[in-house]
Amino acid sequence: MKILVCISKSPDTTSKIAFTDGDTKFDENGVQYIVNPYDEWYALVRALEMKEANGGSVTIITVGPAADDAIMRKALAIGADDAVRIDTEPTDAYFTAMQIAEYAKANGFDLVMTGKETINYNGSQVGGMIAEAMDSTFVSLASKLEVSGSTATLDIEIVGGVQTVEISLPAVISCAKGMAEQRIPNMRGIMAARTKPLNVVAPASIDALTSFTSYSLPPAKSEVKMIDPENMEELVELLHNEAKVI
Repeated sequence: MKILVCISKSPDTTSKIAFTDGDTKFDENGVQYIVNPYDEWYALVRALEMKEANGGSVTIITVGPAADDAIMRKALAIGADDAVRIDTEPTDAYFTAMQIAEYAKANGFDLVMTGKETINYNGSQVGGMIAEAMDSTFVSLASKLEVSGSTATLDIEIVGGVQTVEISLPAVISCAKGMAEQRIPNMRGIMAARTKPLNVVAPASIDALTSFTSYSLPPAKSEVKMIDPENMEELVELLHNEAKVI
C-alpha cells in the first residue's frame, strides 16, 4: 500500500508571535519551527504502523520553500521512506491542497493522510479539498484506522459515542487524537534521514483563492484581582460590573 502523509510546519508553541509589513505578514525572525503535531503524532505514526504491519511505503509531502527541508528531515527521522517538497509558498489552504492533490493523482497513492488541522491556522480544510480534487472518499477526524485489502474501517468520535464506517480505497483521511501515539526519533533514524530522498518538484499552475489582509494579536490578559474569601460583597459587585463572559 502506498501512503502519502501531508506534513506542515508550525511555530513552536513557545515562540513569540509578531507581525511585520503593517501587520500583513507573520514575522519569522527568531521563530523555531516544528512538524505540525497532528500531522506527526497521528497521521505519520499511524501510516508507519500500517507499513510495518502490512508492507508498502510511506511518503511525506509538504508545500513550501527550501527552508522547510529541515522539518522534512525531522519527519523522515521518524521512519518515512522518502519526502516530497513542492517548491512554492503555501499561500492559502486551497492552493496547498490543490498542489498536493496534483502530485497524489499523478503518483497513484492508495491513501492520503493528514492531521486534523494545523496548530497555527486551525483551518481543518486541506484534507477535504484534496479529496474533492481527487474525486476520492474523505473521512474527517478519524480516531482509529484499520485497513484490510482495499477496505478501510474507521472510528469517528461523535457526540455521545463512536461511529464506525467502512470505505473503499483510495481515500483521504484526516486523523485526530487516538489514531496513534507519538514516536521519538532514535539516533539510527536521525542518521538515516540525512540520506533519504527528498525530492523537490515544481508547483502546478494554480491560483490561490484568498489572501491575508491583516493579522492581529488577541487582547492582552488583564491583571488578576485577588478577593478576600471573607469579602463576598466585593466579589458579587465585581461579577456584576466587571466580569465579562467571552
